Amino acid sequence: MDDDWQTVEVIGAGRGAPLVVVCEHAANHIPASLDGLGLDAAARASHAAWDIGALDVAAPLARALDAPLVAARISRLVYDLNRPLEAASAIPDRSEVFDVPGNRGLDASARQERHDRVAQPFHDRLAEVMAAQERQAGTPVTLLTIHSFTPVFDGQPRTVELGFLHNADGNLARRACDIEAARGTYDARVNEPYGPADGVGHMLKIHGDDHGRPALMLEIRNDLIDTPDRAAAMADHLLPMLRQGLAGPDAKAAE
Repeated sequence: MDDDWQTVEVIGAGRGAPLVVVCEHAANHIPASLDGLGLDAAARASHAAWDIGALDVAAPLARALDAPLVAARISRLVYDLNRPLEAASAIPDRSEVFDVPGNRGLDASARQERHDRVAQPFHDRLAEVMAAQERQAGTPVTLLTIHSFTPVFDGQPRTVELGFLHNADGNLARRACDIEAARGTYDARVNEPYGPADGVGHMLKIHGDDHGRPALMLEIRNDLIDTPDRAAAMADHLLPMLRQGLAGPDAKAAE
């Protein structure tokens, strides 16, 4: 495979927990053959291209939880791995504030080619990791995806700081959110700032719900994790909540 088009990286394969951590918006890399999708440097570095800080939270969390991490290596503007091909936003020709000239006017064949080159290898590799982790654990594993979101969207401030998103099975999301809210540090809510109606549940569905696996998307407001130090502090903060939430409804908080 052309390294410039490498879509997925697996860190910590073989770790022992019945859990897989995913960061599908981890990178803002655009393969050279796409000529930056016609975007300037500011757009390519912006939240439109990736989830700022998400990988810097996901990596230490996965390590501390003894779980493999499956991370994207290509920008969501090339292909959004959390969208099905039929969604226009899978290959957006405009983000919230930026036009994406390199995605404009793609026909069905070009969209399929982009999917096959970016999304299919990622989802195939993630499916392999999930299955391997289940064989090792002897039980259905949990899917945890880590994202970040902007403090302002379409001109509207977002006061929520941590979002716990789910599709069909909301038990883990509600349990984890309740644990976090009780700590009183951050404004934590279920299915905010996005929810199933916003079309953001593709990853949870195809690798979680469709296999009877618990699945949680954790959204973090990106001004809380936009430097390495802030991201590390957030990972430290989230770890005890996740340990308790993942352990089940009868688990007690760490002393």
